[in-house]
Amino acid sequence: MTNPNFLSVSTLKGHDVVNKAKEDLGKIEDLMIDLKNDRIAYAVLSFGGFLGMGNKLFAVPWKAIELSLYENTMIISLNVDKEVLKKAEGFEKDKLPLTHEELYNVYNYYGYRPYWQTDR
Repeated sequence: MTNPNFLSVSTLKGHDVVNKAKEDLGKIEDLMIDLKNDRIAYAVLSFGGFLGMGNKLFAVPWKAIELSLYENTMIISLNVDKEVLKKAEGFEKDKLPLTHEELYNVYNYYGYRPYWQTDR
């Protein structure tokens, strides 16, 4: 990785995600971009199943994802217990993109304030 300030979506797509306990939390399937607010709204994570069969998709606030380098290897981590992810509401691929209401619920589930809400 020559410039850690910029990453292509293809670099992240299919990359493993772990939590702080180094437990496997699945893979990044996609990133959803909020065109109105010019930012990444959430990551789509696949988790569960066996050999890619029966995987569930989850929306995860982009703010909850941490990218780091360790010995020139990218580590993608999500500070969430595996059980919390298992209990999260999953969805089917044909339900993408999520509505603001659905995304609001996702942000609240993971304990983040929705990025589109501003202080007044």
